[in-house]
Amino acid sequence: MKRPVVELSECVVCEICTDLCPDIFSMNDAGFVQVNKLNEYPQDCLDEAIKNCPADCIVIEEED
Repeated sequence: MKRPVVELSECVVCEICTDLCPDIFSMNDAGFVQVNKLNEYPQDCLDEAIKNCPADCIVIEEED
């Protein structure tokens, strides 16, 4: 399964991903973006988050 990953060292915490895809991305208690565990990640929403991320810190990785 493909899963989004946020490279936190590059993230500027703009919250665009959480606004566009609140089911996929959320803010944790430490103030960082986290990827919520889902059985499936909607590709259209991920594409929008990746396209609009100003830091280009969202990537898709293949999970075993």
